Amino acid sequence: MAKVNLDAIIPREDFEVEENATPGKKKETLSIEDIKSDSFFFSNVRKPDFQRETNEWDSKKIADFIESFLDGDLIPAIILWRSTGGYLFVIDGSHRLSSLAAWINDDYGDGSISKLFYDGIIPDEQIEIAEETRKLIRKRIGSYSDFKLALTNPEKVSPDIQRKAKNLAALAIQLQWVDGGANKAENSFFKINQQAAPIDKTELVLLEARKKPNCIAARAIIRSGKGHKYWSNFSKENQTTIQELAKEINSVLFAPKLETPIKTLDIPVGGKNYSAQTLPLILEFINIVNNIPTDFRESLPDDLTGDETVNILKQTRRIAWRINSNHSSSLGLHPVVYFYSQDGRHKVASFYATLAFVKELEEKKKLIEFCLVRPNFENILLQNDSLIQQINRKYRSATASYSQIKDFYFAVIELFQNGVNESEVITQLIKTSKFNYLTLTVEQNEITSNKFSTERKSAIYIKEALSNAPKCKLCGGYIHRNSISIDHIDRKQDGGLGTIDNGQITHPYCNTTLKN
Repeated sequence: MAKVNLDAIIPREDFEVEENATPGKKKETLSIEDIKSDSFFFSNVRKPDFQRETNEWDSKKIADFIESFLDGDLIPAIILWRSTGGYLFVIDGSHRLSSLAAWINDDYGDGSISKLFYDGIIPDEQIEIAEETRKLIRKRIGSYSDFKLALTNPEKVSPDIQRKAKNLAALAIQLQWVDGGANKAENSFFKINQQAAPIDKTELVLLEARKKPNCIAARAIIRSGKGHKYWSNFSKENQTTIQELAKEINSVLFAPKLETPIKTLDIPVGGKNYSAQTLPLILEFINIVNNIPTDFRESLPDDLTGDETVNILKQTRRIAWRINSNHSSSLGLHPVVYFYSQDGRHKVASFYATLAFVKELEEKKKLIEFCLVRPNFENILLQNDSLIQQINRKYRSATASYSQIKDFYFAVIELFQNGVNESEVITQLIKTSKFNYLTLTVEQNEITSNKFSTERKSAIYIKEALSNAPKCKLCGGYIHRNSISIDHIDRKQDGGLGTIDNGQITHPYCNTTLKN
C-alpha cells in the first residue's frame, strides 16, 4: 500500500545549539488532550532536523494504531528530549504521535496543517492517499469529530463510538525521556531507529550528511521546494533560488504524473514522484552530474551559506534541461525509449547511464555525432532491452552497472560511425571482450493466466503507440511532449513564412544547433 505523508504534523527544529537539558520533573504519560494542536504540550513538540520524514506508514497501519490506542492496548513509549529552549523533541515515536494528531486534526497529508506546511501546493498522489486514509478510518473507527459528538449528542453516533468516547479521557501513552545534551539525544535517535525499524539507506545518508549541499539539494527537489526548509539558515536570496530551481527540476523529472498501466506516451523522465526509489534516484542524479563521489560524506564540505547548494542545483537543472525539456539545449530524449522497459517499468540503471552518457557527450563535444545516428541508436535500445537488463544483473545494482551501460551506448555509436549496419551492431558488440557475456537469447516467462497483467497492458500499449509516435524531422529521433520545438522548414532569415506548410516539429537542440 502507498505510504501516508504525515510530515507536516510535527514541525522540525535544529537543536544542536542546545547542550543541556532542562532539569526538573517531566510528564510520565500523554493523554488525548495533550495531542490537541492548541495544548501547551503539543504546541512545543518538535522533530529534530535530522529526523527522517514521517511518511513510512500506510493507511492500514495508521488505522491499526489509532484503533489500538482507543482499545487501550499496550503501546510502546514515546521517547522525548527537552531542550533548554523548552522544545520537546521526539527521539522515537514520531509516527505514533503524528497518527493520533492526524486523527484529531483530520489531516492525513491534505488538511490545514499540511496545506500551510507545503505552501498550499500538495501533490495529487498525496491528496489521493490522504482521502483513502480518511475513508478507511471513518469506516473502521470513526472520525474524531464523531467522538466529540458522542459527548453532547450520543444518540447521533454508534454505540461503539459512545463506549470508546467515554474511555478516551482515561487513555494515555507512556513517555520516556533522554537525559543529557544534544549529542546524547542525537546518538540515542540513531541507535533506536536502526533497531526495530531501520532507516532506509539513502535516508540515513541524508540524515547524517544533512548539511552537505547535495543532500540539501535532494531534499529540495523531492518536494519541489516545499515542505520543511532544510535551507532556512541561508540568506533569503539563496533560499528563494533553491526553491525555484528545485521546483523546476522536479517538474522536468516528474511531470506529467505517471499512471499505470501506461496508456499514453506522455510519461515522466524520472518515474513516480511518490515511491521508495525517488529519493535515491534524485540524490544519485545530483551526484552523477556534479561529479560527487560515493564517499562524499568525508570529502564534501558542509554548505554554510547555500552558495554551493545553488551551484549544484544549477548544474543539475542544466543536465535536466539537456535530457528532456523545452529549453533550447534539450535533446528531448523520449522516456519510453531511454528510461522505461518495454512493459512500462522505470529503469533506474538506464536513467543513471543516460545522465552519464549525455554528460560525456557534452564533455567530448559529440552531441551532433550522436544526433546523426540517433534513429538507429534508439532502435537498438528498443529492440535490445534484455541486454541492458543483463548488464544490470551482472553488476547487481543500478549504481554499479550504469557506467557499464553508458559504455555500451558509446560502443553502439562507434559501430554506427564505423559504417556497421544496424542489423549487425549487436552481433559485433557481443563478440568484444567487454560485452562477450551478453546473449541474444531472450528468456520467455510462461504465461498461464488469461488476464492481462498491468505490465502486459503497458507493453501492448507501448508497442502500438510507438509505431505511430511522432519523430523529429531533423534527426529522426522520437519526440516527447515535454520537448517539442516548432521549426521553420525554410528559415525566417531566408524568407520563410509562419505558415502551417512551412512548419515541422523537432527537438529544441536540433532546431537551435543541429540545423545550423
